Amino acid sequence: MIKKEMIAMLLAGGRGSRLGVLTSKMAKPAVPFGGKYRIIDFPLSNCINSGVDTVGVLTQYMPLKLNTHIGIGIPWDLDKLVGGVTVLPPYEKVEGTEWYTGTANAIYQNMAYMESYNPDYVLILSGDHIYKMDYESMLDFHKENHADVTIAVMPVPMEEAKRFGIMITDEKKQIVDFEEKPANPRSNLASMGIYIFSWKAFREALETNKGIPGLDFGKHVIPYCRDKGERLFAYEFNGYWKDVGTLSSYWEANMQLIDIVPEFNLYEEYWKIYTNVTSLPPQYYGPGSQVERSIVGEGSEIYGKVYNSVIGTDVVIGRGTVIRDSIIMNGAHIDAECSLNKTIVAENAHISDRVQTGIGEEKDNDTCPMIYRDGLVVIAEDSNVPADVVIGKNVMINGNTEPADYPGGSLPSGSTLDKEGETI
Repeated sequence: MIKKEMIAMLLAGGRGSRLGVLTSKMAKPAVPFGGKYRIIDFPLSNCINSGVDTVGVLTQYMPLKLNTHIGIGIPWDLDKLVGGVTVLPPYEKVEGTEWYTGTANAIYQNMAYMESYNPDYVLILSGDHIYKMDYESMLDFHKENHADVTIAVMPVPMEEAKRFGIMITDEKKQIVDFEEKPANPRSNLASMGIYIFSWKAFREALETNKGIPGLDFGKHVIPYCRDKGERLFAYEFNGYWKDVGTLSSYWEANMQLIDIVPEFNLYEEYWKIYTNVTSLPPQYYGPGSQVERSIVGEGSEIYGKVYNSVIGTDVVIGRGTVIRDSIIMNGAHIDAECSLNKTIVAENAHISDRVQTGIGEEKDNDTCPMIYRDGLVVIAEDSNVPADVVIGKNVMINGNTEPADYPGGSLPSGSTLDKEGETI
């Protein structure tokens, strides 16, 4: 029988609706990040850098782009004869066929996959966080404490603790209690949604609770383990960790990459982030072009000026165009004499000559004010914006738009222009 000490189960099936139109055609872990990467590259790279060579990736919502990106795992050295990376979508069974209905339910439905490796430990990961973490150190901590469950936690400011699941521990870091988003938190140790389970305790917890609708780790499995008297410990992590679950946090995390001394460094030799990138020519900078404090991906052609921005691969920035504080994703084409400010342009979008974005006063978005906010302009994947239009702030544009969609040549702040019917 195959034997693996620890396997990882990576939850990557979520839509990520708070990212708005960016996830209308792909799962959140497939969203581009930091130029050439996608969000899922970070936990996958953490796995291989930590010596975890068997990873099951659980997919569900819009999986095509994610599946294509992962392939057989070659970029992460996860194309193993035994182990490696395996994509695990929901599948039809003889009876009781269902979608994944909760985080733990998704894992339970893949019990046969886990059992095939007869692991001592199972590592549970989320596919939508940006961080670097050595899971081997967490496993050592788990073993030293003879733990049944170890939960990765991160200290947060006490005033923010009410937004998280909070662990209360004793002096040995054993968890004595936990509270979900408490009004008056008794600790500032926030759960990161990263767990190591000893296999025997994990299998028993899943089998016992399998009938609970929407079976979830935080709501059901962890409380069950505590009530049963299992040994629960908190592993404290003090590095960079970012949940890029909203457009604002996604934009902020990208902007942090280009700080003079970035809090999250993509250039460290000892902990590389790997990704699946097709062979592209080097970047090209045309006469008179200018780039300051920015990331520019391979194959991109810059003829204008780029300041404080993250530019993906195979992007074209036209002559006389000025890009500021923006994210331009792979394959996007920005024509000449444009001015883009605090704008997210998704993959393969096309912006025609002399378009201006982020102009004027802020106003709440008219359809999704909690998503399209903080002055951002979001232009969806494969969208087209015609020439000579002025676009305000907190605006979302989706689809092949025409001059008639911009009365008087403008789209005021707070507008939603959706030709595809994908508004979230």
